[in-house]
Amino acid sequence: MDFAIVELSGKQYKITDSCDIEIEHMDLPVGNKITFDKVLMIVDGDKTEIGTPYIEGKTFEAEVLQQSKGKKIKILRFRAKSRHRRRVGFRPQITKLAFGVKKIVEKNKPAESKIAKAAKEVKVAKKSPVKASVKQTAKKTK
Repeated sequence: MDFAIVELSGKQYKITDSCDIEIEHMDLPVGNKITFDKVLMIVDGDKTEIGTPYIEGKTFEAEVLQQSKGKKIKILRFRAKSRHRRRVGFRPQITKLAFGVKKIVEKNKPAESKIAKAAKEVKVAKKSPVKASVKQTAKKTK
């Protein structure tokens, strides 16, 4: 499958085998699975299926990765010749979904901490030839 178009809460989203999408807030816990049954179109190479309005029998499953806030939206109200200006902003709640097994497995892997990376670099530095050259200069000075 190259991609598919699905409908969720009145909006259409383009999904692929292993992609992440951000949608409007859905009250679902992280790790929960959601099934999309309103599939509008599926494109697989040269083969294209278009629903009227939906394709029957086709569903897609996604896992909830994260519940967070989106980018800030700024709203400015202005009335000419009256010195009236109002500025308001807010950050909408979003839900991040993952399609496909590859992304879900990668997201759940524990990340290597910065301390562990630094420790590996220090160990490599200790085994470096700098130490050998220091020993050789010490022997020469004796």
